[in-house]
Amino acid sequence: MTQNKQATVFVRLKDGVLDPQGVTIQKALAQMGYDEFTSVRTGKFFELQIDAGAEDIDRKIDEVCSKLLANPVIETFEVKK
Repeated sequence: MTQNKQATVFVRLKDGVLDPQGVTIQKALAQMGYDEFTSVRTGKFFELQIDAGAEDIDRKIDEVCSKLLANPVIETFEVKK
């Protein structure tokens, strides 16, 4: 029986790209009295279960990230295994 591996993909907006959700969260924090937080950037993550016997998986993960999980025009991604 083959065990699965896991990769976690973190997707974030590129520097300089407006993050309206982050701005809204930062404003809410300030209204709640948390003035220490001067900036908030949002993102998302994905956990991918991978067949341990899969071949060329690093290339395939990069393809999945750039074609589906992240918009390469405005987002970056980082993969941790």
